Amino acid sequence: MDWKTFMTDIEGDIAALSKEIPDTVQGFGLMGKAAKTDGALDQVTKEYMALGIAIATRCDSCIGFHVRALVQLNISREAFCEALSMATYMGGGPSFAYSAKALAAFDRFSKS
Repeated sequence: MDWKTFMTDIEGDIAALSKEIPDTVQGFGLMGKAAKTDGALDQVTKEYMALGIAIATRCDSCIGFHVRALVQLNISREAFCEALSMATYMGGGPSFAYSAKALAAFDRFSKS
C-alpha cells in the first residue's frame, strides 16, 4: 500500500462526505479538538492511544491519520515500535498484522 496516496484518496472521500453532513463534521471536529488538547496526558500519549485503538479496530484510515500525527510529533521509531508491541499484545494476531501496516506507514511518512 502506498500510504501517502491512500491518505490523499481517503481525505478526498472525507471532504466529499463532509459537504453532505456539515453539522456532524463540525461536531466531530470539536470533539477531536477537545480530546487532543494537552491536559494530564500530552498529545503524543493521546495519539499512541488512538493508534492502538485504530490497530485493534483494523481501521486503515485511522492508522494513517494517527501514524502521520505521531511522525509530525517527532516520535522515534524505537518508541513507535514499543507502542506497536503493546497493541499487538492487546489485540493478538489481527493486531499483529495491522501493527505491521502501521510500521510501513510510519516508515513511509518519515521519508516525506
